[in-house]
Amino acid sequence: MTDEKTEKNKDFTELLRENGLKVTSPRLRVLEEITHKEAAISQPDLEKIVGKDIDRVTLYRILSSFEEKGIVHKIFDLNGTATYAMCSSNCTENHHHDQHVHFICSICNSVYCLNEVSLPKITLPPHFALHSLAINAVGLCANCQKEH
Repeated sequence: MTDEKTEKNKDFTELLRENGLKVTSPRLRVLEEITHKEAAISQPDLEKIVGKDIDRVTLYRILSSFEEKGIVHKIFDLNGTATYAMCSSNCTENHHHDQHVHFICSICNSVYCLNEVSLPKITLPPHFALHSLAINAVGLCANCQKEH
């Protein structure tokens, strides 16, 4: 095991413990796969990667608990498939602060978090309360743009 991987596992172990989750190899593996990807990853794609080691029901429960605890956030791609990306450190249980633009490629359907893009100020009518904000930008990612 490399020093970098050992350090990541320490961070993941700490993250799970901070959120009151038992540290298990399937949870550590899912965190590793999600953080390893440049774009958000769907449950079906995760299943293809970890399917030998983690069954579908366990994977679903892991993703649900991670979302509930504010470890990952869910973004729907153009086909309506849920994809998952790591949350910011500001997210807490049942309260996500990952309010940023998501870029979805219209060719490969990859979903990217654009944390550096500012969101517009949303002015709500009186007695309205904003709980979340989802803004998706659709276009061609760098890889698909090279190919077309």
